[in-house]
Amino acid sequence: MSKSVVAVVPAAGQGTRMGMAARKQYLSLGGFPLLVLSLKVLQQIPSIREIILSVPEEDIEYCWREIVKPFGLAKVTQIVVGGQRRQDSVRHGLFAISNPPDLVLVHDGVRPFIHADIVEKNIACAAQTGAAIVAMPIHDTVKRVDDKHVIRETLNREELWQIQTPQTFRYDWLLEAHQQAITDQWEVTDDAALIERKGYPVSVVEGSCFNIKITRPDDLIFGEAILNKIKHKG
Repeated sequence: MSKSVVAVVPAAGQGTRMGMAARKQYLSLGGFPLLVLSLKVLQQIPSIREIILSVPEEDIEYCWREIVKPFGLAKVTQIVVGGQRRQDSVRHGLFAISNPPDLVLVHDGVRPFIHADIVEKNIACAAQTGAAIVAMPIHDTVKRVDDKHVIRETLNREELWQIQTPQTFRYDWLLEAHQQAITDQWEVTDDAALIERKGYPVSVVEGSCFNIKITRPDDLIFGEAILNKIKHKG
């Protein structure tokens, strides 16, 4: 039996590292806002029954008017107020779910090049194991460096993966983890870390080198190159 999935998309970042007046999630790439590119992929996944978007409070009306309605993103059922931290934005979306699904998928609003096949594999793995994230193995040598820029350790890259999204979890696991994060004041950079702290195993699905997060101006250049590559293959 297929699992029901609700997607939570945090997109409340202020984009300070981008150094532009507009927030990064609304910047255009290939004629589409970055956020639209991300949402369009989730929109086409059959098992995702609805999408909850977390944005800055002052952007809610803008997102309904300029993002959701013009591009036919009918699965976006709610736009909630995001938080100062990414985990706050995810929590606000999670707590807004009124009809609990089997699984909750979390995907960064500024990862526009995720492929539908990878999303499906991530969901399928989470349906089997309870928690699954998308990641890529690291090929470069990685060293631990102290605050004086002195190397302290060379890490075993065979054990290191660079984490991406989507990340998909059992609804009850993720809800429990976020509730405990409030109580115990946990601060993390991704939802898998909350699940790990609860002691649940998290599986890894290999992602794609194209699945970049648009954070800095150089990322837009890489993004244009990825778009051209995709168009050329098509």
